[in-house]
Amino acid sequence: MQNHLTIELLRHGETTAGACFLGSTDAPLSEQGWQQMQSAIRNEKYQRIISSPLKRCLEFAQQLAQESNLPLMIEDNLREINFGDWEAKTTEELWQSQQNKLKAFWNDPISNTPPGAENMADFQNRVNSAFQEITSKYKDERILLVTHGGVIRQIIS
Repeated sequence: MQNHLTIELLRHGETTAGACFLGSTDAPLSEQGWQQMQSAIRNEKYQRIISSPLKRCLEFAQQLAQESNLPLMIEDNLREINFGDWEAKTTEELWQSQQNKLKAFWNDPISNTPPGAENMADFQNRVNSAFQEITSKYKDERILLVTHGGVIRQIIS
């Protein structure tokens, strides 16, 4: 019998921080964010939940794991990229003060790290390593992975 691993990716919902560069800033979900995540969960039969350690993922994952009586693993390397000095700033704020840096980041994030931020290549390696570890450790399970938009984009790529 061939092993079959299924991983479902779930991005956190809206946070109390609003629309900003939200990487390592540990903002919790808003009420709407909780509703978004609850409505995104289908009646799947997961064997485990793996979550980023940041509140906007972890608090929902903890509640779901408890309600579903599932094991929960916290994977630090599935946290979002750290945006450094841009953390919790809006695009509008950065456009006014650092327009050239913002344009450069959008055009080539590998070569244009925001001030004080995690290097994109380091982020990619961190996420790839964590995902590879998960896929090698769990062979015949259905896993819910609760994480961030940037992490999900990296996994898919």
